[in-house]
Parts: sequence; structure tokens; C-alpha cells
Amino acid sequence: MPGPGFYWIGEEEKREVLEVIESGHLFRYGSADNPKFLHKTHTFEREFAEYCGVKHALLINSGTSALWISLLAMGLISGDEVIVPAYTFVASYAAIIFAGGVPVLTEIDDSLTIDPEDIERRITPKTRAIMPVHMLGNPCDMDAIMSLARKHELLVLEDACQAAGGSYHGRKLGSIGRAGALSLNVFKTITTGDGGILITGDEDLYERAFALHDQGHAPLRRGMEVGHRTILGMNFRVNELLAAVALAQFRKLDALVATMHAKKRRFKELIADAKGFTFRTLNDPEGECATLCTVIFDDAENAARVSRALNSKTVDQSGWHVYANIEHVNRHLEAIGRPYGKGAYPRSDDLLSRAMTISIGVVDPGLGAGFGVSILSTEEEMRHTAEQFCRACAG
Repeated sequence: MPGPGFYWIGEEEKREVLEVIESGHLFRYGSADNPKFLHKTHTFEREFAEYCGVKHALLINSGTSALWISLLAMGLISGDEVIVPAYTFVASYAAIIFAGGVPVLTEIDDSLTIDPEDIERRITPKTRAIMPVHMLGNPCDMDAIMSLARKHELLVLEDACQAAGGSYHGRKLGSIGRAGALSLNVFKTITTGDGGILITGDEDLYERAFALHDQGHAPLRRGMEVGHRTILGMNFRVNELLAAVALAQFRKLDALVATMHAKKRRFKELIADAKGFTFRTLNDPEGECATLCTVIFDDAENAARVSRALNSKTVDQSGWHVYANIEHVNRHLEAIGRPYGKGAYPRSDDLLSRAMTISIGVVDPGLGAGFGVSILSTEEEMRHTAEQFCRACAG
């Protein structure tokens, strides 16, 4: 049940990891004068920042941590409201809550990403930030979101955890707002098993984020830096082994995305004659990751019937990716007097009950993508899968 990067793990990852093991130097820090220190972590951060067109990247232990640390580094304080979609993984909400903020949920539109029109309706004097989530590798409508942010003087933190390698109008996802968070979890575009990346062009935010992730230290410290710590931090560092895998995976990222685009185009051709659904809106068809093919049926009953026939499920049943299914978040929302539970966001409920995701590169029943193909699928396998889908639609 992994993402596409998992399927392409091979000699490159083995070579990078073996170099670190043979060096005997596993810690992320070391002396530039020490030939055994291979600085894989710093190399990844530098290359990934260049790839995204930002000044800084910080390799960290998870996408969740990247979100949380970004919010803290942005200066979020207790009671600040953060606007976030009703369709996202639980980590988006948890990061806001643990940073002391209030998640203000918002409807999605037929891109299955945050609805910019609904964002404006939910802005209050307490609103501090917007967290657009590039769900299922589909870019949000960032032009509209950034326009709203400028108009209301709000911060923007992009949750690009499901969208490494994606872009919006030529800019890499995560690089458009004040900061971006990406995930290297096993279900994501590229993977280190678990891991995350924080990217930003803001020097002060980067320095605060770095300190928060490493006991208050300044970036790329040498030694213990006694007396130079600026803020209290924790330990969310990664080691050189994780960075070694990240480097090998990252260098395959563009090829992975290109392969998924080709397979998705072909799969959509194969199911083009099926009836009863439309494809979800893509805010940038060339920039999406193409990890999944999402269809939206004309009604919920037909969506449920087709998904059952394919041993899959509609998106509203995809666990902790839907606000109504996240029991502990709903308890928190109820306790603070915010709308909660199914029915609180009716447009999102309707869209998700009619939507089904078909795997192209991410094979994850937790996303509702237990049916479909993988990045390794042959033409014959894709034809067979497409025929199954078309038969199910025909009833």
C-alpha cells in the first residue's frame, strides 16, 4: 500500500545508505574537515531548496512536525484562528491545535481542495493564517488564496504533504506561501518510510524553525554552541541514513511525476467512454502530481455502488482524511464551540460521498485508493483495470 517512490527503491538508495554506514558517521552534524562526514542531510536540504526555488529547506522527522514547527515559527499564538479545509489528513488539524491555534474548517470545491470563496466567509479578527492543503497531489487555487491573504494580511502555510514534485503555474508546491510542509511518509510521492521537509524563503522563519527542531540551536551548528541558543526547542532532527534515502528518492522525483502523468493520461483515455461521472477539477493540470485519478459521480448511490463493485470505497469513507470521521478532532471542536461532525460542512459531505479515487501512483486504501494501478503497471494491467471500472459503471 505504498506511494510511487517506494516502488522505485533500488540500487541508488542502497548505494547512498551504504556510503553512510561505511563512513561510520550517522549524525546529521560533523566537521567539514572530517572525510568520514558525508553531510547527506545538508546536501539534500540544499538541493531540495534549489529545486523548489526557495532559500531554505529543513529535513525533519515528519510532515506533521514540519506543519507544527512552521506554525510556531510563524509566530502563531494561543487563540489564533487558522483556516483549513474539511478534507485533509488529521495532521493538519493536530498541528494547529498543538500550536495553540483554533482550526476553522472550510468547505472544499470540486477540485477536492479548499474553496477560496468559503475562506473569505470565515475570516474573523482572530484569523491569523490560511492552510491550503494540496490534497491528493492536486494544487489548490493559489492565485485566489494568495490574493485573499494579501487583502486580509494573513499568513499562508501550504500543506503540500501529499504533493512533493507538484507545481502551480510554474512554482513548486510549498514555495508559494510563507512556508510549506511536505511528507516523506511511505504513502507519499517519494519516501524515506517516514520524514518531512519544511521549505521557506523567509530567513527569520527558517532560523526559528531550525531552532525549534534542534534544541534551540542556530542553523548548521558546529559543536554545542553554548550561550548562543535563541529560543527553546525540541529534537525533531533526522540522521544521515534517512537523508541518504531522501537524496536518492529526490533525484528520481521528476521522473516519477512524469511517469505518473503518462499513466494517468492513458488510464483516462481507457475509461473515457464510461458514464455517470466527471473528473475532478484540476487547478493546474500540468502541475498536479498525477498520483491519483479522482472521479465524481452524479449521485452518492451510484458512487457507492461502483466502489463496492470494485472492492473500494467512496472518499467520504476514507478514515482520518475526512473531518467527520476524525473522532478526537471532533471532540476538540465540540469542546471549543466549533461546528463538528457530519453535516457541519454539507458541500464537502456531498462531494466526498460522490467521489472515488483510483490509484495511479499512490496505492492507499486509507485514501480510498485501494483500486487502480501502480507506477509499475503494464499496459495490459491498465487495460484490465480500466475494463473493470467501466463494467462497474455500466452496472
